[in-house]
Amino acid sequence: MGWAIALHGGAGDIPRSMPADRREPREAALRHCLNLGVTALKTHQSPLDVVELVVRELENCPHFNAGRGSVLTSDGTVEMEACIMNGTTKKCGAVSGLKTVVNAITLARLVMEKTPHIYLAFDGAEAFAREQGVQTMDSRHFITEENIERLKQAKQANTVQIDFTQPAPSPKIMPEKISPVDGDSQIGTVGCVAVDGLGNLAAATSTGGLVNKMVGRIGDTPIIGSGTYANNLCAVSATGKGEAIIRATVARDVAALMEYKGLSLEEAAAYVIEQQVPKGNAGLVAVSAAGDITMPYNTAGMFRACATEDGYSEVAIWND
Repeated sequence: MGWAIALHGGAGDIPRSMPADRREPREAALRHCLNLGVTALKTHQSPLDVVELVVRELENCPHFNAGRGSVLTSDGTVEMEACIMNGTTKKCGAVSGLKTVVNAITLARLVMEKTPHIYLAFDGAEAFAREQGVQTMDSRHFITEENIERLKQAKQANTVQIDFTQPAPSPKIMPEKISPVDGDSQIGTVGCVAVDGLGNLAAATSTGGLVNKMVGRIGDTPIIGSGTYANNLCAVSATGKGEAIIRATVARDVAALMEYKGLSLEEAAAYVIEQQVPKGNAGLVAVSAAGDITMPYNTAGMFRACATEDGYSEVAIWND
């Protein structure tokens, strides 16, 4: 048994032809955040502290769909959401509908630690943030030119199915017919799972949702057992099409298959991603109490990274 960490920056339709100027900053950010997490684990910080630290850093990176880089609703606003869970105690906290909070994951942890509740949203969550003195910024801080353009193209195409890894295409080359609106690739959603040498586990996930989503829409990220879950067996953070992940209760099902069927972490995660979620809809990162790691996905690719105490380290997008 030893410590292990895994993180993701979203799963979806990531083409191998992605330009280097869009791929390399994301890879560099994953590598930087992985190193932060590894250093924290080596200095015996708790898994809960580690996953919050890593996700905060990912939220501060404009290349991912969380925090600073959150995509926009149909009204051109941001509605960020996040969740954190302690596998040892099963305590958890979640938030959604945030417009001004710089680090949604930190507010989610405060909900867990400072309230009798699990989930706060919209005006109530914003009021709690002010009460707790967490860092906030005018909502314009989160509205990037790139995401304004993505929203514009989504509206022109009458779809939310926008590839987060590519510049928004010119209206002249937009396809005439695109799949009905049922979510998007959510490429850029961020998450982290970690376990220490004693088998203590934690998971954290954060997102801006999906491009051109209806105001008030809530995805899988803050829903315990869907996008985020941790217990004494494993910690899981999912990414992909939120509605599909919610229907399959992805994160909890991985833990349940381990608990009730005796499957290994890898077997349980593979079954959920390959059998329970339609192809092209989801991916996840997970660690077990024994220090095992798995990062399956059924999409074209998934931004991901991991490391273990025995020296293994990986930063990847596709199956190479």
